Amino acid sequence: MFGSTPNLHNWLAIFHSEGIGPARFQKYLAVDPELRSIPGDLAPNWQQVEQDLAWLANNSDAAIITLADSRYPPLLQQITNPPPLLYVRGDSSLLSMSQLAIIGSRNPSVYGLNTAKRFATEIAQLGMVITSGLAQGIDGACHQATLAVHGKTVAVLGCGIDVVYPLQHKSLCNQIIQQGCLVSEFPLRTKPEAYNFPRRNRIISGMSVGVLVVEAALNSGSLITAAYALEQNREIFAIPGAINNPRAQGCHRLIRQGAKLVEGVQDIIEELQPLLREAIRDNNAAADVINKFSKVLPPEMQGVLGKIGYEPTSVDAIVSRSALPASVVGAMLLELELHSYVSAAPGGYVRN
Repeated sequence: MFGSTPNLHNWLAIFHSEGIGPARFQKYLAVDPELRSIPGDLAPNWQQVEQDLAWLANNSDAAIITLADSRYPPLLQQITNPPPLLYVRGDSSLLSMSQLAIIGSRNPSVYGLNTAKRFATEIAQLGMVITSGLAQGIDGACHQATLAVHGKTVAVLGCGIDVVYPLQHKSLCNQIIQQGCLVSEFPLRTKPEAYNFPRRNRIISGMSVGVLVVEAALNSGSLITAAYALEQNREIFAIPGAINNPRAQGCHRLIRQGAKLVEGVQDIIEELQPLLREAIRDNNAAADVINKFSKVLPPEMQGVLGKIGYEPTSVDAIVSRSALPASVVGAMLLELELHSYVSAAPGGYVRN
């Protein structure tokens, strides 16, 4: 139950002492790496310590993972002032696997939502873990898309792990516990206060080999995550959008600052190939996904694809632009949708 931390009681006692944050905790670790005793200048909140231990004992899928625990995410361990401990529910082994963070707007466009789902699906099928923040919009869509293809996903919370936020994601939380894991650095019962989320964002980027920003306004929290990723020497990817779309302005800024412009999953694969080779080992589904990237569409189908925009395009408009019979266009649209080049949307189809 206590993993690789024999003195978990002492870790919790220090963690639940007033004025303790990651930096001060590190100072105590430097003096006593095994935390064999509790420093005399601290006054632990013993009630919180006992609550943590009771939570751990009463949930078979729960873990409290400290910096001394072999299950602690190796990349997160390397950041400045990493969380001294993590509360986890679900499969904690995912924390040591290659993770790609996918983040974006809480109020995405149809294009942004469909794009996030496609990227999450295809990267998950390659064997990588999809990590995000469980927020409404892009985050939730990525978790859901990953679960739908039986992939693995990690949700990092900006509240206590026993608090459901947003409430609409209660069912999604339960699914993630079964097929992935929830992670929080915050004590039990911590409310989702606004100032918690920047701290949460450094964990999302810190655990991941790269961060993909799908849609983000200029004041988006996704840009905070990208800033952490840059500081942590992680790969940063951004998807461009329409120049008049305010949700795309954050991505365009990142691209101007050096983030890799992403048009397809293959752009991410090119950057992360060494890691992906390790991730897809013994994963038969990965071969099918990789084959898709080398597939060349027939000229007529490429022509139809070129007539579909990134905002909903009606079938009548596609027929008119392509000058092909409606029956032929209909069959091609089904084929394009089957291979995730387009998605059905209110009013027609959008290009992925």
